[in-house]
Amino acid sequence: MNCKAEIPNPGNGGSHVCLIWLILFFVPFSCSKEKDLQKGFSEVAREAGIDFKYNFGDTTYQNILESSGSGVTVFDYDGDGDQDIYLLNGTYLDGISEPSGKIFENTPDALYRNNGDGTFTEVAKHSGLDDMHWSMAAGPVDIDKDGDLDLYLLNYGPNVFYLNNGDGTFRDATAELGLQGPDSLNGFTKWSVSVAYLDADLDGALDIMVGNFLAFDPLHISPGHPEMMPHPSEYHGQASMLYRQSGSKTFDDITDTSGMYYPDSKCMGLTVFDSDGDGDGDILQANDHQANFLFRSNGPMSFEEAGITCGVAVNDQGAPAGSMHPSIGDVDGDGLIDVLVSDLEHGALYRNLGNGLFEDITSASGLAVLFAGKGSWAANLFDYDNDGDLDIFSANGAAEVLSLQQPLLLNNNGKGQFTDAGSEGGDYFRQLRSGRGAAVLDYDNDGDMDIIVSHVDLQASPALLRNDDSNENHWLGITLLRSNGSPAWPGAKVTITTGEKKQVLIHQPGNAYLSFSDQRVHAGLGTYTQADRIEIDWPDGTRDVFDNIPSDQYLKITQGSGRTEERKTKSEK
Repeated sequence: MNCKAEIPNPGNGGSHVCLIWLILFFVPFSCSKEKDLQKGFSEVAREAGIDFKYNFGDTTYQNILESSGSGVTVFDYDGDGDQDIYLLNGTYLDGISEPSGKIFENTPDALYRNNGDGTFTEVAKHSGLDDMHWSMAAGPVDIDKDGDLDLYLLNYGPNVFYLNNGDGTFRDATAELGLQGPDSLNGFTKWSVSVAYLDADLDGALDIMVGNFLAFDPLHISPGHPEMMPHPSEYHGQASMLYRQSGSKTFDDITDTSGMYYPDSKCMGLTVFDSDGDGDGDILQANDHQANFLFRSNGPMSFEEAGITCGVAVNDQGAPAGSMHPSIGDVDGDGLIDVLVSDLEHGALYRNLGNGLFEDITSASGLAVLFAGKGSWAANLFDYDNDGDLDIFSANGAAEVLSLQQPLLLNNNGKGQFTDAGSEGGDYFRQLRSGRGAAVLDYDNDGDMDIIVSHVDLQASPALLRNDDSNENHWLGITLLRSNGSPAWPGAKVTITTGEKKQVLIHQPGNAYLSFSDQRVHAGLGTYTQADRIEIDWPDGTRDVFDNIPSDQYLKITQGSGRTEERKTKSEK
């Protein structure tokens, strides 16, 4: 039985010096219920108190806004050590929704506070996050470095930036930060779907890239198929936008001067990682029925689009697909970060060759057959069985029609080859749903990763999939903190050595379509009872090293608290 256990914080004597210590602690475990000795996932949303119902503004499924769905955001908004869940909603819109949809007017997003006992309480109104825009995605980040996570809400319409007050409530700080975005792009309402965070000029201030989708004309009817919703290719795009934070802590749009202005692009997802090993963050933008972009950093606030050159622009058929969101991770255990781009056809898995180039291994990995015909939206790379390699969950469903599909749970053999594990995944994987957003989290703090999924089908309910795999594998979870103790911005590389095995993980919670996962870096350790070595390569170029860390616990690691070792970039080796 998982009972509460805590280790006192060593050095918690009130001194500021303790902020730079490596803090080891066990997060309290729930004692409310023992898991059955079984494998797979149990769908527990209703019993956990998650009673959310998604709507797309009316009861008819007839345009691309309605088909695009909504996201899921996981973050510890109140800093109590438990992961909370923010579920985003559509709403009735004049001129777009059917008149009967008036019953869905002003339907809010929902925030479910984790009670720490396996249940949740809905607190959006109390917290100030009961936003009533048509919401797509929400990216948590500690923008003001005050120790709590703020939230940038991406909408069809004006975006909203909520600053965390530190008392469980938020305030709208959009105007003072300058992050609302334009009212329209390319002649139609701005439609934002993704956000990526990075310090693009290494000045210590967070910069932000916002991914915008397409110029949705609600009056457009497809001339070829007037009975169906128009295809994305029938619309113009909208430029994604790069915001630089100035010394006054406001944001300026520098998209044009940075080399990232593509006014007709159709972004579906953004992620930041060092694609070429030179020590700075590059930005991969997945586009809908257009070639993907890889914006490779050439220095402070200067980027070069290199998607075709690097091999991530199109799929293994040489064609741009309905790409969703780039999910990053080392799928074959070679220490290099690969990229999975889910789409409505058969997906694309790009293997990192280590020289800034990628090769498409979708067929060789088994994914082409497994994804074919499923219509993959959010796809997460995560280690569901704690055996030390990255598996895949995929939320599936058709786009132009409300056709239901089975979700996918795919097991990695450790070499980047995948097989269908849905038969062991539980009842949810035998159901037909129409999934969209999905995030992974350890909501019960028991060391294995659970899943939260949003749906646009007529059930309209999310699924909370509790991981009940009863294997004896070990694990570690790591919360990364800046030197002042505030939550670290995304981008750090975490290398965990156990015996002869090395795992390389990237702190990147925004890793699936419309969704943000558990901020903690999670690693399955298999049969190993300790990590022999943990290396943290921070985005600013510094490195911390720790030795002999016991397994089966959540750690807090503060930048500068470990043994410092010189870090070399590819260009210096």
